Amino acid sequence: MSEGGRAVRIQLLIGFMCVALIAYFFLLWRIAWAFISSGEAAAVGLGLALMILPFIGLWVLVATLRAGLAHQRLGRIMRDEGLELDVSALPRMPSGRIQRDAADALFATVRAELEADPDNWRRWYRLARAYDYAGDRPRARETMKKAVQMEERSST
Repeated sequence: MSEGGRAVRIQLLIGFMCVALIAYFFLLWRIAWAFISSGEAAAVGLGLALMILPFIGLWVLVATLRAGLAHQRLGRIMRDEGLELDVSALPRMPSGRIQRDAADALFATVRAELEADPDNWRRWYRLARAYDYAGDRPRARETMKKAVQMEERSST
């Protein structure tokens, strides 16, 4: 499957999941309202607690979509500039993941680039990708967040 076709399938899946979540939040809201309209103290308390959940869910949904769009924007810029990490030649495990030694070597190279130019959001982006290839998702997310913030500041 082409990369464009794969991207469209992923976008459709994300759209479907968003619509499903919104429908779920609506149903949760209706159940909460039914509890509240019963008039019983315990049911009203439970209904009020349930009404909070859709708002939290919507906040998480919006924040996640905004972050994903920002990451994609930076990825497009990096690809257009020819600065995306090329991992096509790195050895892989049967699962498809990059072998640990190769990922560690890639990380060391990218980390040295960052140390030489720490104020460049592109270096932070590359470090985030290297963390991701090394399997360190929490650090990848935090580093990508920093790259996005730095790029937004440099664009204004």
